[in-house]
Amino acid sequence: MRTSRIAAAAALATAALALAACTPGTATNTAARAETLIYGKSDGGTTYVRNYNVLGPATEKAPNAELIYEPLARIDYANGAVVEPWLAESLQFDEAGTALTIELRPDVTFSDGETMDADDVVYSLSLPLERPELNLAGVTYEAVSKIDDDTVQVDFAEPSFAALNQFASSSLPVVPEHIWRDQDLMSWTNPDPVGTGPFTVDAFAAQQVTLKARDDYWGGQMPMTYLKVLATNGEAVKAQLLRGDVDWAPASWAGAEEEFVAQNPETNLYQLYATGGAYSMMYNTAQPPFDNADLRRALALSIPRSDITATLNRPGTEAGPTGLVDQIYADWIAPEYRGVVQDVDAAAAQAALAASGFTVVDGALEKDGQRYSPRLSFNQDFGWNAYADIMINSWKSVLGISVAPAGAPGATLYDQQKTGDFDLTIATTGGAGVYGVYGFLDSRYVEPLGTAAATNIGRWNDPETDRILSDMTRAADEETLRSLGQEMQRIVVDEVPFSPLYNSYWFVDVNATHWTGWPTPDDFDAVPFPSLGPDTVRTLLSLKPAS
Repeated sequence: MRTSRIAAAAALATAALALAACTPGTATNTAARAETLIYGKSDGGTTYVRNYNVLGPATEKAPNAELIYEPLARIDYANGAVVEPWLAESLQFDEAGTALTIELRPDVTFSDGETMDADDVVYSLSLPLERPELNLAGVTYEAVSKIDDDTVQVDFAEPSFAALNQFASSSLPVVPEHIWRDQDLMSWTNPDPVGTGPFTVDAFAAQQVTLKARDDYWGGQMPMTYLKVLATNGEAVKAQLLRGDVDWAPASWAGAEEEFVAQNPETNLYQLYATGGAYSMMYNTAQPPFDNADLRRALALSIPRSDITATLNRPGTEAGPTGLVDQIYADWIAPEYRGVVQDVDAAAAQAALAASGFTVVDGALEKDGQRYSPRLSFNQDFGWNAYADIMINSWKSVLGISVAPAGAPGATLYDQQKTGDFDLTIATTGGAGVYGVYGFLDSRYVEPLGTAAATNIGRWNDPETDRILSDMTRAADEETLRSLGQEMQRIVVDEVPFSPLYNSYWFVDVNATHWTGWPTPDDFDAVPFPSLGPDTVRTLLSLKPAS
């Protein structure tokens, strides 16, 4: 414990020294700050690893690789989370919904000057087909072919109108074939990345990465020359924002209105943007006792969501039972679930436990001579211990079940989740459109326990879910998709493949002393979050140096 604190303090001290040349007040600094934007990354640890192999198996990757490697599409969160072209000029299905024609932008080059063409796209989209271990985006197409230098066709086994969101994934970027084809993608760290994005790596240190803007980016000229990514943490970044040492950060800040915004309302901005997703309880349905729907329901009915959001200083963000957020999907949510938050219902929870056939003996679950002592795995890097304890205490109080806390560092937890090494865990759910929110439950994504799953970490395998999701991908009209989405909502509520806890927001902190033109939640066409790829690029392009 003491060693880790010393290491963290040393890392922050190094970061502070790195910023010393950027302290406001000197003529030299004024000139430097006119061409440099500083991003305080408070959600990724205090040291960085120079690994830009965005598809490789390593869990530790360099930060903000999505500003170097770009996808074919983007998700427009300002417009109902629909999919829009990005590196693609258009994405068009045939009438059957099984053949997708992708027309590429004609003006895109990689940072080494080579033109991006159909060969690069075919190579990039074929990687997850030829190497399933690289299928981080959970692609559902089955073939990719080149039509001409500017056109690619992607073929699906069945109608897939609702499956466009995978082409907006940062895990399915377009990479340069002429560089990547000669590498061992399982071990290569790609230290000097070449992509289509607006930046290249200028300098790399353990606590700070400096990206340099390209002068030939297809999307336009960046208003800043440098983007510095500074390793920091949630508390340190508050002081850095207040001083103006950091321009931009993704930190949740309880009391921000008084402690930050009120200090200078003209420059200090604290903003929330709904992601359309939620932080949810995931059950390992591939093994007992969590293959029992009644037991899952009993646990879900015993979660005090309002206590969790109060502890997280996010009152009012409790999730509804469907996993769909009212702010984005109000018109898609079945009437009986709109505006509903599932409160603790002790009587219903105890009835569900009785229906499950399990008894509780000394805190453990027993059935058919088998005894189970569940554990709750969570990300201790995010400080989730407190709200894990809230659930654990409620399960003990309402049901008598003793659940052991199993906090782990983020990288370790993600490995555990992918391989199914958990009983209960907390993960994000959500996506572009209603199908995007629920698509991860498709049984096609199920992997055996011990084998990493790209998605569907709970190993949900249900024929009715598969039928609805298949019909959703075939739906070519909005009303059919809405009806199917409501069927899926009822499965989530009744069968409990996962339990939404609280709605997910992007928290955006800005000190606009040095850079102006930031979007606001009332007026945005791109979410100004530092790791959203195309949205981040659109945000940066909209900025201007303050006079």
